[in-house]
This record gives sequence, C-alpha cells and structure tokens, in this order.
Amino acid sequence: MDGDWEEVNRLPLPPSGEHAVPTPVTTLAFDNSHELLWAGNEYGRVTSFYGTELTQYTSFKAGEDPVRQILLHDRGVIALCSRSIHMAMRRGPPIWHIANDEMKDLRCMSFTSKGTSEILLAGLQDTMFIIDIEKGTVSKQIPAADHYTIMKRSRHICAATKTGAVNILDSTTFNVIKTWNAHSSLINDMDAQHDFIVTCGYSLRQGQSYMLDPLVNVFDLKNMISLPPVPFPAGGAYVRMHPRMSTTSIVVSQLGQIHIVDLMNVNTSNVRQANVLSYLSMVEIAPSGEAIALADAEFNIHLWGSPNRIRFAELSNPVDFAEPEDDHIALDWSVDTPLSSIGLPYYREQLLSAWPSHMIVEVGAPPSEIDPQYLATMKATEWGGYGRNRRNKKRNQVENTRTAEKAPTSLQAPKFLSEKARESANDTSTEKKISEVADALGATEISSLQTDVPIMYRIVEIKYSKFGVDDFDFAFYNETSYSGLENHISNSYANSLLQVLHYTPLIRNLALQHAATSCINDKCLLCEMGFVFDMLDKAEGTICHATNLLKTLSIHPQAGPLGLLEEDAPGASLTNMLQGLNRFLLDKIAQDYRSIPPHSAAFDQYKVLATPATMAIRCMSCRSEHTRPGTSFVHDLVYPIPKTLPRNSRAPKPSFCQILKASIERETTSRGWCSRCQRYQSLATRKTIHGAPAVLMLNAAINSPEAKQFWTFPGWLPEEIGIIIDQGQVYCYHGDDLKLHIQRGIHNITVYSLIGLAANVTSGQQQKTHLVSLVNVAHSQPMVPAESQWHLFNDFLVRPTKSEDALTFNSTWKIPSVITYQIKAANNRIDTTWKQNLDTSLLYMDLNPNLAEKRYRPLTPDEAPGEGTIIALDTEFVAIRQPEIEMNSDGERETIRPIAYALARVSVVRGAGENECIPFIDDYIVSKEHIVDYLTSYSGIVSGDLDPRFSKHNLVSLKVAYKKLWILLNLGCKFLGHGLKQDFRVTNIHVPKAQVIDTIDLFFVKARLRKLSLAFLAWYLLREDIQLETHDSIEDARTALKLYKKYLEFSDAGIIETILQDIYRTGREMNFKPPAAKKDGHLIQRMETPTLVADGADSGPSTPIKRPSGLSGPNVFIPGKASPFKY
Repeated sequence: MDGDWEEVNRLPLPPSGEHAVPTPVTTLAFDNSHELLWAGNEYGRVTSFYGTELTQYTSFKAGEDPVRQILLHDRGVIALCSRSIHMAMRRGPPIWHIANDEMKDLRCMSFTSKGTSEILLAGLQDTMFIIDIEKGTVSKQIPAADHYTIMKRSRHICAATKTGAVNILDSTTFNVIKTWNAHSSLINDMDAQHDFIVTCGYSLRQGQSYMLDPLVNVFDLKNMISLPPVPFPAGGAYVRMHPRMSTTSIVVSQLGQIHIVDLMNVNTSNVRQANVLSYLSMVEIAPSGEAIALADAEFNIHLWGSPNRIRFAELSNPVDFAEPEDDHIALDWSVDTPLSSIGLPYYREQLLSAWPSHMIVEVGAPPSEIDPQYLATMKATEWGGYGRNRRNKKRNQVENTRTAEKAPTSLQAPKFLSEKARESANDTSTEKKISEVADALGATEISSLQTDVPIMYRIVEIKYSKFGVDDFDFAFYNETSYSGLENHISNSYANSLLQVLHYTPLIRNLALQHAATSCINDKCLLCEMGFVFDMLDKAEGTICHATNLLKTLSIHPQAGPLGLLEEDAPGASLTNMLQGLNRFLLDKIAQDYRSIPPHSAAFDQYKVLATPATMAIRCMSCRSEHTRPGTSFVHDLVYPIPKTLPRNSRAPKPSFCQILKASIERETTSRGWCSRCQRYQSLATRKTIHGAPAVLMLNAAINSPEAKQFWTFPGWLPEEIGIIIDQGQVYCYHGDDLKLHIQRGIHNITVYSLIGLAANVTSGQQQKTHLVSLVNVAHSQPMVPAESQWHLFNDFLVRPTKSEDALTFNSTWKIPSVITYQIKAANNRIDTTWKQNLDTSLLYMDLNPNLAEKRYRPLTPDEAPGEGTIIALDTEFVAIRQPEIEMNSDGERETIRPIAYALARVSVVRGAGENECIPFIDDYIVSKEHIVDYLTSYSGIVSGDLDPRFSKHNLVSLKVAYKKLWILLNLGCKFLGHGLKQDFRVTNIHVPKAQVIDTIDLFFVKARLRKLSLAFLAWYLLREDIQLETHDSIEDARTALKLYKKYLEFSDAGIIETILQDIYRTGREMNFKPPAAKKDGHLIQRMETPTLVADGADSGPSTPIKRPSGLSGPNVFIPGKASPFKY
C-alpha cells in the first residue's frame, strides 16, 4: 500500500426496491476481468458498481436467501445463496439457476482442479455439491468431512470449519489432506494464496465471552507446518493476502485499523485508519492489488486506493453499456428535398415493386461447356465436327446449365481455424461442436453406382488465409485415426500410391528396416518412404505431407525422362503417370534395399516384390530360341481382344483370375532383331514362372472402352485370390474354387489378400481428373480385427466406406489404376524390430571435421540420448516460392498459393548434463532449389551460406539433417523449442505431442488468444535481449531451454498463473514487443554463437556459464530489465 492511499469513494448499498429498507452487505467481490465491484445483500440481490465512481451497473435477483459468496467467471458471475446457486451474465440475464432439496445452508464455494469449469459447494450441512459450470448441473454429491463456513483455493482447497479448524482438501478427490487447528473457537475470516493460509478468529475468554484474537495465524501449505503468528493488538477481524506480493498480508480490525505486514518480517508494517462510524463487516482486495473495498454496519461501501492509479482488474475488458436510443430526426419535407434521402418506413401491404411471377422472364441461359475429351476425339469435316457422345445425357437432351453452375462441385470448405477461435472467444454460449462435421460428411453416402461423382470422391482443395496453410481446418475432412496427405505440393498425384504402399505391411517393414540403417544417400527413395510411413503411423489422423519424398523424386535423374513429373508432362494422364511411378518405385525399392550391406535375409526369403521368371524368345522365321531372365516387379493386366460373334450369341466374360494368369505369363509377338537371321523378324516371347512374390503389384492398364467394361461388374475384383505355380505355369483361383483347393490341400497354393487400390476419378466438366486410394486398413493392424475396414483416402479427406462401394467401379468416373495384393500369411505382421536396430552412428559423426569455425560439439557415446532426453531445437528457413495473391470480385486479397519454405539450418542443443546449452547439431542444408528470398532478417541466412562453393558453415544434405532428427525422435527424445509447429512442418517430420515441449504453449493463456514471442519472453523473464538484428537458431534454442527451466521453477513455486497474468499485462502495455536495448545511444549488436574451443586447447572456456536460478526463495521472482515487477 503506497503512501498516497486514501478513501476514494463511499456510497450506501442501494435497497432492493423503491420503498425497501436498506440492507447490510453480505459479501463483496472484485471482478477479475472488468472494472466492476460486486456486492450481495441478505435478500438474495446482487448489485455491481463500475469504476472508481462506483456507478451502479447491474442489479439482479440471484435467490431468496442471503448471498453468501460471489465468484467471477469468464462467462459471467456466480452467486451462492443459502439454498441455491445462480449464474448470470455481467449484464444481468441469467445463464442457469440450481436449487436442490439437499441444499439447506450453503456458506462457501471454490473452483476445483478443473479450473473455472467446475466448482465445489459446501456449508453447515453434511453434503457437498460439485457443479458443472458449462452445463449448469449438479454433476456429483459427496459427503462432507465437516461443516464449512469459508473456502479459499490456492495449492489446495482450504476450508474453515465452524470449530476454528482449517481442513486442507485435495482439489481433485476432495479428501482431507491435513487439518490445522487455527483458533480455539471459530474463524471469522481467512485467505489463502500461493503457499500461505492466514486466519483471523475468536477465542473464548473469561466471562464466557468471545473476543478477537490479537494474532493472525499463518500456515505454510508447501511444508504443511504452522508459521509464527503475526501480532495484531487491535484484534484481527479480517485478513487478505496481497494478490501480487506473495508474502504481504493486509489485516483489518473491526474499528477500521488497517495493517499491511510482511509475513516474513512482521516487525515492519504500514498502518492506515478507515473512517467508519460503527464497525466493519466485510473486506475485499482487488485482483490488481490497487484497491480495497470495506463494508460497514451502516450499509456503506468504502473504496480505498491511490487516486492517481486505481484499477480493479489486471487486464480489463471493456464493459458493455446499453446503447441510448436515437432521437427521432425531423425530416425536411419539401419539394426541394430528394425523396431518396428519406428512409422508408416499415410496411405491411404489398409494394408496387413486387411484380407478379408471370411478368418475370429469364434471359438466355449460358451454353453448356464442351467436354475436352469429346473435343480430343472429334472428327473434323467441312461443315464442323462430330464424335461419340461421351456425356451422360440422351441424344438431343437439353442441359439446365443454371442448375449445373449452382450445383456444388466439392465439399464446402470449413472456416479457418483463426475465424473459429475468434468466434468461440466472442460467443459465451457453447459453440457448434465438431460433431457437426460428422453430420456434414455423413449426409453424403458414398456410392460408386451413382451416375454423377459422389461429393466424397471429388477434388478437395486447400484454402489459404493470411496465416497460410496452418490455418486450414484439415480435421473437418478426417475424423479417423488414419492420416491423409496434403495435395498442394508438386507431384502430389503420388499420394494415392503412397497410401496403398503404407498399408502394405511387407513394404512398410522393408522401408522402415532400411531407413533405420546407416544410409545417407540423398537420392534413396526407400529411406524417404520409410520416413513418410513412420510419419503417417505417428500422426494418428493428423494431416501429413510428403514434401521431402516428392522433392527427392523430382531431383532423381530417371524421373524426368520416364514422364513421372507433373512439371515436365503438363496435361499427361495421371493414371498413366501413377502406373509408371509404380514400376519405378518398386524397382528402386529393390535397388535401395540391397545398397546397404549386409542386406536383410528377409528380402530374399519372402521374395517380396519380384516374380522370378525366365523369358523365352523364339524367331518365327528360323525357329531359333534363346532365354533370358524375365523377373518383373509389376504386372500390367492384359485384356482379351473382343471377337465378332454370331448374332444373338454371348461370349462368357473372363474372370479376374483368368486375366491375371494371362497377364503374368504374357505371351506376345513383336518385331525384333534376330542374331541368327541378322535382320528384324517377328519374335514370339513367353514366360516361364518360377515363383510367386509376397506382394503382387498390378497396373490395371485400362486403355480401351472394352477393358473398362470388365470392371463394371460388381464383385469382379475379388478380395482374396490363390495362386499355384506348377511347371512354369500360373493357376489362379478365387471364390468357391479357392476354398475347394484350400480344403483339398493337394497343391501348394499361395493365398493373397487385397490390400488396396488407387483409382482414377474423372469428374467431367466441373473438375479435373484426380486420383484416390481405397485401402483395407484391417490388414495393417497389429491385431487382426473382426471384419474388414475399407477406407477412402482422397488426399486429406479420409472416410470409412463399405467393401461393396470400394470394390465397385463405374466406367463413367471411377476406374482402378494400381492394385495391390499381399500374401495372407503376412497380414498384420508389423515389424518393429527396426527401432531396436536403429543405427545411431550419424549422431556421433562429424561430417566436416576440418571446418575452421565450429559452433557445435558432436555427441559422445557417453552422452547417448534415450527415452525422455530433452533436446532444444530451432530451425531457420528460406523462401523458395513467393505467395501468389489475387484480388477477388469483392476487392479482397485472396491467397492462391502461400509462400513455400525450405529448410536452411537445423540447430539442436543439449538440454541437460555437463554440456548443457552446448549444441551438438548445427547443420546448414545444401540448397538444390532456387531461393527467392533468404529472409535474412528472420533466418540469419545470407547468400552463399547454402552454396558448397562459398559456405564456411557445416553444410550437409537435407537427408543427413533430417535423419539426425528422425533418429532422435525414434530414440524417444523430447523436442523443446518455441513455436515448434512451423519447424516440424518445414522439416516434414511429425513428433507426437508426448515428445514436444513448446514454450509458446507453456507461456500462453488461452483466453488471451495471443501467443508471446521468444524475444519478448526472453526480455521479460531472462533479462536478455535476443534477435536484435537477426535470428540465430542456436541462440533461440538456448533461450527456449532457459525459459523452460524458468517455467519449471514457477510451477514448483505455484506462481505460474500470477506470472502469466503479469506478462500479458506488461505485453499489452508494450504492444508485446521488448524495448530496443541501447547502450551509450547505440544499438547493442547481437552476439553470434561463440565458437567452441577444441578439447585440450589452452583457451579458457567459451561456453556460457550456467547462472544461478532466478528464484531466490520459494515465492520470489527476479524480473527482467525495465520490468514492472521491479520495485
């Protein structure tokens, strides 16, 4: 309490009615988010007063009994009466009211461990109640260990009994942890804050009269012991702890004597005297600590504080006042007044402008668009062109183009996450929940038999706000535990094939086994697949993207010539590109898997991908024949040529197994060079098959209308097939034939399960062609489920579907492209041994040992990271594509494509141990893409830093930098940093929440909607100025680590909530930016990360010396420079 504190205002509590008698104040409470003081009377009426003038703001009836206590909530005010509890908005309208027969004499209440969503009620009765604030219902009734008169919440719930004791209750179970006998008779007032409880009470003296104790009793909640009492000769009637000074207490006598005393030094105190004519009945202190309210027996409320800077709440929200009604404006009704300047009145009769429907005529409708496929096959003549009708319309049928234009072509995009956050903050009622998403998706049934493309199969597009792709609500499209892939990346047509491969256990096992080896080849696609598969597993339904894999594909020297890149083949058929990619990837899987010796014997044992065969080539002229290996990884299906049949006759349709047999054996005739004839001749080739692969990959190769017709029969693609290899020939069975062969057991038959397929979806005129995948995820579960689990993967839209829909095709819009079978014996065999065999040697390597200046020190085997090891991470980016922005028809800027980043630097700092804060990774990434902006002011990267010809830094490939992080992730390390979401996104890695410690979330109050910058937190909490000129990832990682240490200290001391409120209050005053650090009128230059001295060198230590903790006591916080906390 400063020296200028005095009585600022005094007013009587207004009576309940115009002719009512004044009533005493039964409770007082300051608002924690508005400049309001709340008071209750004995008739159940709650009244609020605004500002230091104590202007009456609202008044409403909370119950019929005296108001015992008032609590403040974000949504409103909660008033407790003897037999009911009432919640209302601050403007007065009720939210809910609860009365119960068991509520007989309630006296007190407190928030529980669930924060402000639940309260505990108690009183002079045997039952306590738990109230759910959001629902406004009694969620539970529990027996009370005692009768309680006062409740305060700090580290625990502290409840004063009517016998002078204080029960300390667990805020979760509400069991009594400790009982403290504070006074011999009863407790008149109590407060609890941080680690202290202070009480004032009565004792029975001589003459059988009760007198106030001349001592204020103190209890240490942290150590559960009594502390020396604070002497107060005048007799302590009321006591409050200062909300910002953790050891300061305010003691008030009944006659108005006020003492401000430090519990740790009771010999020093500040004394004031309130001017009261009778005695005081109530005392309350504001959450800001800058105002005190007193209530006396004359029904008056006294407001004390410093007249120059009094306020109630730390961060005040504006108070809503009723808008005054506008006065009627006199209209100038004269012949010179334009009629358009006079507003029209409300009308009930029909206006002259309401024309009847028969007088409204539509203008000409727009012409229908011509299908590009029709134009491509049209035959030109002198008078125009003609061709086959490829549309789903009858001849000469007219299309209603107006309806076609208005028809939805895709799912309506959800609101941006930032919009939802703002709406939920402004709306006090419970917002629409995510269940509406399920209703929106569930309203559209997937059916492959529909003539038009079902909405779930249509193209899904990402919309961008000013916050980029992170603001898009991907969860709207996926409520499953299976992750989708983003489709705004170049060559993302591969998403459908990647999903099928991911849910093929044998291929997933191979990829992860190889990724866990020492391979650092930056063109290894098998490693990249392993990284993507691991990311999809860990994401568990969260959106992912395959940026690194697709980048590796785009720089592969063979991908461009094979026509696998969208930028090199604009307008090419996506299904043909996907089938080519299927052949290319499977060939690379085999090569990459064998590249790291010794390769696993599992590859040869299963013969996972290859169909071993010998190809015999015979010249049709000289009859000479020679053989060569004919092993293949992918089989293109070959369909029989339709034959001309007699009229009224029908040829039997070949089954899928018959076509598969012909496709594997594949006898063809073509022209080729005959070495014996020494000329080109007709050559006949046929295959002799020696074995069946564990994974059977098929390209549908549908290139004709006749081939499409095979797939239009429901159930034509079987979910199980059996293959027998006998004397070089293939025999394939399904359905009842397969069951019969399995029962007989005569032949060695290999049974295959259909894992999934990629399908080509042609949306006609409204949308371009795209690819989806349909996968039975049941075969990739660790445990065998009871039934199949087919899912549609339409990029980031994931939805369960029935097997009938998944395996039914439509010649007009849904045709298979790639089909995958796996041996049934390998289903649900998920190999996790790669984690135990993880090669961690890369963490201990120094790939640039001759670097002149090293800012890092590689790990040693003694520092081997493991489960729970904390490492601090920060990354820097460069821009490889500027955002594309256009103006829409409303004149607003709309982002078409957001800015694209590439990883430029990765720094990882030790989080504990002797070398704490010393980086062991500081990798600069070799740039293989054109950089449009180095973002130097944010990244610290300049031209030449990422060029091997000029860089003086530790330059490595993206594969090396990524794999180090991936190894640390799978060792179980915890990644600590500030704003790690963007780091993980650009790095293209998914880290489970259990392994992430993000200081941007630790120092965040959700109700504020604003997250704090690293520089501001460093200035406020660490007394350090960082990022003055540019960013340095090592400096940022170290700062995040220090902030985390501070957070742990604050949490242990129980003052984190208070610190957060002070941070936000100061941030609001300073616009959440640290002041520019100046020295002698010049800006202090940012110090670069110090160069580490080699072991054994004579120089002194250059690594930072660990400073003592900022907490000198249990509740003492040393603030930052210029911090308002500093006295």
